[in-house]
Amino acid sequence: MANKEKIGLIGAGRMGQAMARHLIKNGYAVVAQDIEPKAVETVRGLGAEAAATPAEVGHACTFVIIAVGYDAEAEAVMLDKGGLLETMGPGGVIGVSSTCTPEHVRMLAEKARAKGIEVLDAPICRGQMAADTGTMLILCGGKPEVFERGKPIYSTFGKDYVLLGDIGAGQFGKAMNNFLLWVNGIALIEAGRLSEANGMDLVKLREALLISSGASDALKNWENVSFLWALKDMQIVSRMADKAGLSMPIAGAIKELVKDGRRIKQTNPPDWTGKGGKSKH
Repeated sequence: MANKEKIGLIGAGRMGQAMARHLIKNGYAVVAQDIEPKAVETVRGLGAEAAATPAEVGHACTFVIIAVGYDAEAEAVMLDKGGLLETMGPGGVIGVSSTCTPEHVRMLAEKARAKGIEVLDAPICRGQMAADTGTMLILCGGKPEVFERGKPIYSTFGKDYVLLGDIGAGQFGKAMNNFLLWVNGIALIEAGRLSEANGMDLVKLREALLISSGASDALKNWENVSFLWALKDMQIVSRMADKAGLSMPIAGAIKELVKDGRRIKQTNPPDWTGKGGKSKH
C-alpha cells in the first residue's frame, strides 16, 4: 500500500460503493465524499476515510475519481466553491467517470490543466452487476501517459480498460454504447410482445436467439436492463446529433420510446427469462 496513490472518490452511491470496495480490497487507501450522509457511512464501513467536501478530497489525494451523475454534477464537484480544483495540487489526475457530453468533459479538462492537473475521460459501462464483480468496461479519452497512470487503479474494478482517443472520446464511446443498448432494449420489448401474441415460449426463443444473429447483451442480461437512465443517455445522443447537423431518425425514435420502455419494464415487460422479466435494479 505504501507505493500506491491515495485515491479520492467523489460519489459514493451504488456504483461508487462497489468501486471503493474493490479499491480497498486491492490495497488502495480511499478518501470518499458524497452529499448523502448514508452513502458516506457505507463507504466508511468498507474502510474508506470520509471527507466533507470535494476540496478536502483534492487536498488529500493525487488521483481522484468522479463518480457522480451527469454534466452538472461533475462540473459542480470540480468547479464550485469547495470543489476539487480549489485544493488539488499540480501533477494530480481527475478521472471523470460520470456520464458527460464530450464537449463538457473537454471544458473540465481545460479548467484542470490551467492548474497543472490532468483529466482522464473515463466513463464506465456494464452496469451494477459488473461493478459488484469488478468486471466493468472503462472507455477512456486522454493522454496515453495519463491513461497508463490510471490503469492499475481502474483495473481494480474493471475487466477491460480501453483508450479510444483524446479527451471526449471516452464519453463519445459510452454514448454510442448506450444508444445501441437502448435500440436493442426497445426492440426486445416489441419482439417479446409479438412473440407472446403468437404463443411463443420466450425462454426457449431467448435460448435460440442467444446463439444466433439476434443475440445482444440486452437479451443476455434482460433482468438488469432497467431503462432507468435511458432518457438522459438518449438526450446526450440527440444533442450530439444536433450539433453535428445529422439526421438520426432511429435515435430520435428511441429517445421517445425509452420513456415508455422504463414504465413497461417496471410493470409488464416481456418475460424473456421466465423470472417475471422485471429489472432487478
